[in-house]
Amino acid sequence: MEKFLSFMAVVPEMATDDYVGFTFFVGCMAMMAASAFFFLSMSSFDDKWRTSILVSGLITFIAAVHYWYMRDYWATNATSPTFFRYVDWVLTVPLMCVEFYLILKAAGATKQLMWKLIFLSVVMLVTGYLGEAVYNTGSGPALWGLASGIAYFVIVYEIWMGGAAKLAKSAGGAVESAHNTLCKFVLIGWAIYPIGYMAGTEGWYSGIFGGLEMDVIYNIGDAINKIGFGLVVYNLAVSSK
Repeated sequence: MEKFLSFMAVVPEMATDDYVGFTFFVGCMAMMAASAFFFLSMSSFDDKWRTSILVSGLITFIAAVHYWYMRDYWATNATSPTFFRYVDWVLTVPLMCVEFYLILKAAGATKQLMWKLIFLSVVMLVTGYLGEAVYNTGSGPALWGLASGIAYFVIVYEIWMGGAAKLAKSAGGAVESAHNTLCKFVLIGWAIYPIGYMAGTEGWYSGIFGGLEMDVIYNIGDAINKIGFGLVVYNLAVSSK
C-alpha cells in the first residue's frame, strides 16, 4: 500500500481545464472498464468464442496501459506522446485484424488471411509513424501518409469485397452481420485517424484540419473503435449461444 501511495504521489497532476489530458484520462478508464467486462465474461462462452472475447479484452487492456503512460507524458511535457501511441497501435490494431480471422474461422478463413491483414496493418502504422515523427517536414508527412492510406484502403478492400467478404457472405446469419459491422468500424471509425494525422502534421491539407486537436481526435477514435470492436464480437458470441 505504501508503495502504491508513493507511486501515486509522483504522478503529475492534470489541470482541471486541460481537456486534452482529460480525454487521455477518460480513455484509460474506459479501456480498463471494457477489459474487465470482456475478461469476466469469457467463462460465459464456449471455446468457439472464448478466444475472440479474450482478444477483445487484450486490445482494450493494452490500450488502457498505454493511455496511463500517455496521460502522464502529456501532463509532464504538454506534447503529443507520439511514440507511445504508435507502440499501442502496433500491438492493438493487428489484434483487431485478428478478430476478422477468428469470427470467420468457422466459415473457412485461413491463417493466410490473418497474416495478410496483420502485415497490411503494420505497414499502415509504420509508414504513418515515419510521416508523423521521423520525416515530418516538407513533403514527408504527405508522402508517408499516402503510403499509409494505400495500406488502409487495401485492408478495406479485403474485408468489404475480397476474400474476407466472401467468407462472411458464405457464413451468413450472425457472423455475416458481425463482419459487416466490423467493416463499418474500419471504414468509418478508422477514418478518424487520417483526420488526426492531418491535424498534427504539415501538408497541403493544413488549412482544412490544422485547427483540430490531434490527440483529442485520436483518443476519441481509439475509444470508439477498440471498445466498439469488442462489443460487436461479444454480441456475436451472445447471439450464437
